[in-house]
Amino acid sequence: MRRIPEGVLLPASEEDVAATVRWAAGRDLKFAAQGRRHSVFGRAQARDGIVADLRRLRAIQDVQRDLVAVDAGATWREVLAATLPRGLAPPVLPDYLDLSVGGTLVVGGVGGRTRGFGVVSDHVLELRVVTGRGEILTCSPDRHRRLFDAVRAGLGQVAVITGATLRLVPAPRQVRRFLLSYRDLPTMLADQRLLTREDRFEAVQGAVLAASTGGWMFRLDVVKELAGDPPDDAALLAGLSDDRARAEPSTLPLLDYLDRLAGLEQLLRSNGQWRFPHPWLTTFVGDAMVESVVCGELAHLTPADLGPLGQILVSPILRGSVTSPLFRLPPATVCHTFNLMRFPPTDDAVDARRLVAANRAVHERVRDAGGTLYPVSAFPMSRADWRAHLGAAFGPLSEAKREHDPGHVLTPGYEVF
Repeated sequence: MRRIPEGVLLPASEEDVAATVRWAAGRDLKFAAQGRRHSVFGRAQARDGIVADLRRLRAIQDVQRDLVAVDAGATWREVLAATLPRGLAPPVLPDYLDLSVGGTLVVGGVGGRTRGFGVVSDHVLELRVVTGRGEILTCSPDRHRRLFDAVRAGLGQVAVITGATLRLVPAPRQVRRFLLSYRDLPTMLADQRLLTREDRFEAVQGAVLAASTGGWMFRLDVVKELAGDPPDDAALLAGLSDDRARAEPSTLPLLDYLDRLAGLEQLLRSNGQWRFPHPWLTTFVGDAMVESVVCGELAHLTPADLGPLGQILVSPILRGSVTSPLFRLPPATVCHTFNLMRFPPTDDAVDARRLVAANRAVHERVRDAGGTLYPVSAFPMSRADWRAHLGAAFGPLSEAKREHDPGHVLTPGYEVF
């Protein structure tokens, strides 16, 4: 989706952002912030408004023992470059390190450690923001708490994030990683549930991929952080029902694991697919429904619907680990991601529209099964859809909107208000 703004802001400071928001508000123009431009379906655009490219706001302050303050335009790769030499890292990171800090926090941020440690926005200690009134404010659990809760996973509806203070924890130097293969979905899910009840791995992520012989193959990607001596592989994998002869163990530096999508990006860039549409869908399903939902969708899908490099992600999340109020999960103790990571082999507009329409249909079936949406998905959402998605959280977000962006200046692309 392409939209042409009235102008583009390249701010050198948060004061530049604030002044431009006030200027836009006074002229009844909309304002949208962009980080690394990974938003889909026009969500970070502002037709006939002002788009702010925050990539110049990327400073990283001195790393302290348990926190670091960074500008919103910094990437997670840049954050790690500052913290890992000190043996520290944020507790949860997105799976793709070249997202901006601000862009991640406005949607929540899901990564390998989300299963037991929550989403990225759960571990923010303080935020610097520019409201829709053009005010520069600092918010935290102890200061402007309602604003703090409306900004984290708040889709940029009440304020633009310009800086964040992030919690840090000790980071291991290496991890032990296993790629485990399964004969079918129920067996993979049974092992996911087993590992979700235990703490033997820090990361547990499942995937469904196209098999070379046709049909589907099932895989778990599990990671143990290493603090000392090599682990006992047999003990780590005890009781699991994978095809052990096909297991792929490896030991690698932490950064190599965190940057595991770099090879895929390089391949997509080399063959031109990186610039093609990314009609992705990301949802969450309660444990009681996950098998029927995934099996039902696999009956509709073909490998061609995902593209030659696409896959379906089915990974567990302990709902109690997520604390950001606007991050919506089903009311189940254990939830699962159900993500269609589509990589079309061409930039054909007709096919892209077909996949967007298919995303909408899948979302409706997931919703009817009690599932929820991660708002980075590529398909249109009406205001009624957003109200249904946010549920009881819509009221507090609306109150924050009235207080901090009464002119509805900010982030129109989501079409929440």
